[in-house]
Amino acid sequence: MKLRQATAVDVPLIQDLARRSWENAYADILSKEQMEFMLSEMYSETEILNHLQNPNYHYYLIQDENNDSYEGFIGYEHHYEDKTTKLHRIYLVPESKGKGFGKKALQFLHEKVSENGNERIILNVNKNNAARSFYESQGYRVYGEGIFDIGNGFVMDDYMMEFLIHLSLT
Repeated sequence: MKLRQATAVDVPLIQDLARRSWENAYADILSKEQMEFMLSEMYSETEILNHLQNPNYHYYLIQDENNDSYEGFIGYEHHYEDKTTKLHRIYLVPESKGKGFGKKALQFLHEKVSENGNERIILNVNKNNAARSFYESQGYRVYGEGIFDIGNGFVMDDYMMEFLIHLSLT
């Protein structure tokens, strides 16, 4: 597996990977209407380009070195809070799950966060998403929960999770 920093030319690829992974990850959690709304808001060309122009926000594409196919992506923002990086998104297409790509992408993130001087990673995960157990297996813990209004009458019922970098380095 290798990670390649995304650029503006990768926007359609990110959108395609998001749609393919979301259709699998959220099929039993979100209504079709909510999924379409969220994809159109969070993965519009304008939104992704805004992220790419933010010097603290980084997108990396996850690529399978065996066949050069793109298997997913990770998006995170350094200095989201004091000494804190927010993992906004990490998604894999269904056929690449269980191959270690997610674990390697998180290890990559931990290194980048440490290099950047941050000490903590935070993320939100839907309470009904199986990804919670994956994050816990990688050392993340739930520190809170919330119901977040995302617009258009939709909400996300999430756990808030964190990973403390200094604990992983000892």
